[in-house]
Amino acid sequence: MRRIAVCPNGPIARRPNARFLPWLISAAALLAMALLGRVLLGQPSLVTRFWYAVNESGNIGSISVYDMDNGHTLVKTIQTVSGISDPRGVVANATTGKLYVTYSPGHVFCLDLKTDKVLWDQGYSPNVDRLAISPDGSTLYIPTNENTADANYISIVNAADGSLVRTVTVDYRTHDAQYPLSGPLFQECKASTCNYLYMIDPRSYNVTKFGPFRGILAPYVVNSDSSYVAVTEVDWWGIQIGNLKTGKIYTAVPPNAPAEGESHGIGMRPDEQEVWQSGPNPDPHEYVWNISDPRNPKLTHTLSLPSTTHWMTFSIAGDYAYIAPGKLSSVPTQVYNTATYKVAATIGASEDMLEVDIDTFNREVTAVGDQYGIGRRR
Repeated sequence: MRRIAVCPNGPIARRPNARFLPWLISAAALLAMALLGRVLLGQPSLVTRFWYAVNESGNIGSISVYDMDNGHTLVKTIQTVSGISDPRGVVANATTGKLYVTYSPGHVFCLDLKTDKVLWDQGYSPNVDRLAISPDGSTLYIPTNENTADANYISIVNAADGSLVRTVTVDYRTHDAQYPLSGPLFQECKASTCNYLYMIDPRSYNVTKFGPFRGILAPYVVNSDSSYVAVTEVDWWGIQIGNLKTGKIYTAVPPNAPAEGESHGIGMRPDEQEVWQSGPNPDPHEYVWNISDPRNPKLTHTLSLPSTTHWMTFSIAGDYAYIAPGKLSSVPTQVYNTATYKVAATIGASEDMLEVDIDTFNREVTAVGDQYGIGRRR
C-alpha cells in the first residue's frame, strides 16, 4: 500500500516518489538559473506577444486576447461593460498598463491590463470616435464623431479618471485622432468639404492644417518622424502621400483601378517600405503599395479578401497585418504574414485592435502597439 501524507492546512497530497526528486530539483535549479541569467543580462523574463481585439459581433465590446506566436490561438475573452452598440477605437499605454476603448453611445472605458478590470466608464457629449493617447499615457484625445453635426472640436481628457480638461476647436466635426511616434496630434475631420488634415500642438493646442487633398479625407497614417502622411479618401480611389515638411502631395492611380468609392482602411508597415490600403467599398481587396520612394508609390500586390474591408493595422515588428471586415460584420479579421502575403490565421471580427506585450513572469506590460499601422522606423 502506498503511503500518503496528510497536510494539516489543506487536502491530502501524495508524497513525491523519491526517485524523481533529483530530477525535480535539477529542473527547478535550471529554471531559476535561466531566469536569473535573463535578469542579469537585462532581458525580459518571459515576454509574450498578445493581440487584443474588441469584438464587433456576438458579445460586442468584449475583448478577445490571442497569442500571436502560437497560431493566434484564443487565450481569453475579457468582459468589459454592457450596452456597447458600436466600438469606435482603442489605445493603450505600456507605462500605465491601461487600455481605453471609445464606444457608442458616447462613452470611454478604462481597462487595467494587469487585472482585466474596468476602472472607469465615462460619458462624453455629444458622442465619441477613434481616440488617441499621449506617449506618457496621461492624456486622451477624443473626437466627437464623424456623424455628429456642429460638434467641431475634440475633448482633452485626463486618462487617470476620465475627467474633461478642455476642448480644442477645428473647422468641422471630428473623426479619427492619431498620435504618431514623433507627434504632434493629428485629427481628421468629416464633412462634405473637408479635404485637409489638422495638426494640433499637444502643448499649446495651436491648430494648423495640411492639404488640400483630392477628396474628402478618410483614415490616414503617419510615419515615425512625422514627415509623411498617406491618406484614404471618399469618392476617389488611388493613393496620395503628403510631405508634411514641404507641403507637396504625391498621387498615384494604378491601371485598372477599382471604381471610385470610400476606402476606409490604410496602414504603413512599421519599416515604412509599404502602405496597405483597403479597396473602395464594396471592393473585397487589399492593395499593397511600395513607398520606398514616397514621391513615387508603386502598386505591387492585390490581395483577395472574403468581404469588403474597413480597417487595417500591423504588429509592432511588422510581421503580421490585420485586415478587418466591414463595420459590425461577423466576417473574421484576416491575419496576413507580411513576408509571404498569405493568410496566417483568422480571429474574431474586430477593427479596434492592437498588440500588447506582457512579461508573464512579472505580470508587467512591456510594450503596446497601435490601432493605426503607424511607421516605426525612427
